[in-house]
Amino acid sequence: MNKSDKQQIFSINTWEQFNILALQVFQYQAKNCKVYADFIAGLNIDPASVTTIQQIPFLPIEFFKSRLIVSSTDAVQVTFTSSGTTGITTSSHSVTDISWYEDSFRKAFKLFYGDIETYTILALLPSYLERKDSSLIYMAEDLVKQSNNPDSGFYLYNYDELAAQINKQQKAKKQTLLIGVTFALLDFVEQYTINFPELIVMETGGMKGRRKEMIREELHDTLCKGFGVNTIHSEYGMTELLSQAYSKGSGLFNCPPWMHIIIRDTNDPMSIVTNGKAGGINVIDLANINSCSFIATQDLGKIYEDNSFEVLGRFDNADIRGCNLLIA
Repeated sequence: MNKSDKQQIFSINTWEQFNILALQVFQYQAKNCKVYADFIAGLNIDPASVTTIQQIPFLPIEFFKSRLIVSSTDAVQVTFTSSGTTGITTSSHSVTDISWYEDSFRKAFKLFYGDIETYTILALLPSYLERKDSSLIYMAEDLVKQSNNPDSGFYLYNYDELAAQINKQQKAKKQTLLIGVTFALLDFVEQYTINFPELIVMETGGMKGRRKEMIREELHDTLCKGFGVNTIHSEYGMTELLSQAYSKGSGLFNCPPWMHIIIRDTNDPMSIVTNGKAGGINVIDLANINSCSFIATQDLGKIYEDNSFEVLGRFDNADIRGCNLLIA
């Protein structure tokens, strides 16, 4: 796939454009991604017969734990790996062109939040900083750099410094985004109480086995009180995707135009359920052009008429993933 394909995908602004390009990407990956081609063949589906998005088969996300999922013959530039508790096999996402990821999260940030240079970006991601090959750290490092702000930066467990920096930004009336893994944000508000109503607090999910899981309402209420904000923002992303959806509150996520959510029947993975009904979350991520854009996740959710979606939890016996919301 070439630069013109990238321009088309990141310029999508209508549902018709998305449909056309998604079907083109499907045909490309059905031919060029061996693992996906074998999966399709195993379902006895002829790719030529797939003429609507609803007919596209979604690759179970578990394949990223054991197989190399690539649709390009180019050399792998970066391999992102998922976080996981001890004894859980982690996923690997081999990326042959990192510029697709960079363009995806940079354009999505601008779409949802505006000019990155107007922000101070504070990242509280200790568990990710403690390991290599995290796609979340790659994104956060780039956002910190793109902000072109000497006050932007990462925090491990140095909560004193983080509290001082948040207070500094409030006094300077600087637009500030704090992105953090859930357990670390909770640890922070147990030690400090901030009253910064304009602060954007974005949790990326994940207790990493450090704390008990909490329902979203309880979690967000605790964080709202701790930071003195009215709403908590959230990111829905994962190692296997190069795009993220964002929630600005109430647990309702929206996708950038090149990403779309479809809900599958929990008993029949090839059947799609209608708006407002719960089921398994399938993701179309056209930024995954060089791996697989059609992923059946282990998350449960529902989608609404305006294409916003909600994450309700996980399938039974699904491995705990670090970068999702986990809602019981």
